[in-house]
Amino acid sequence: MKKTLALVREFRRGDDATPLVLMGYYNPIYIYGVDKFLADANAAGVDGLIVVDLPPEEDEELCLPALKAGFNFIRLATPTTDDKRLPAVLANTSGFVYYVSITGITGTAAPDTGKVAAAVAGIKRHTKLPVCVGFGVRTAAQARAIAQGADGVVVGSALVETVRDSLGRGGKSTPKSVAAVAELVRALAEGVHSARAS
Repeated sequence: MKKTLALVREFRRGDDATPLVLMGYYNPIYIYGVDKFLADANAAGVDGLIVVDLPPEEDEELCLPALKAGFNFIRLATPTTDDKRLPAVLANTSGFVYYVSITGITGTAAPDTGKVAAAVAGIKRHTKLPVCVGFGVRTAAQARAIAQGADGVVVGSALVETVRDSLGRGGKSTPKSVAAVAELVRALAEGVHSARAS
């Protein structure tokens, strides 16, 4: 956690405008201490949190203190989040809603864009917050299709895989590492922007 917050501080030295959200599990925050974490994360420049294993029933643990400290607390909605459960998920959510496009492990399957569009529309009937979609998005075509209904597209595993595939001996970056990541980001951004233009 200390290294993560140090990375945030380093990033903030050159960029104080880009929103920065930390995503992870509650245990490292619990071990660090909630009050200390919130103070240190605020001082480092964190804007929001996605804590995937804290359900709304546990809002007293971190969500409410985080909101009180000025952080956005972003919740996940999934294909199994039904209309009965959705109000609880949205109750203390701020910033945006993160819709998980597939069930299972991120990066292992492609999202069904038709089902995703219907789910995003359903969520938007219950909230004015932006809805961003992630999990399984790997290509510009997928990003374009999802961006036609969602407010944002989240890509993680595809970037990690691109970095991994560009590494040389001993897991060190090579001259093609930055170029490979930049090309993937360019293609994904182009897909999203083309959806906005149509």
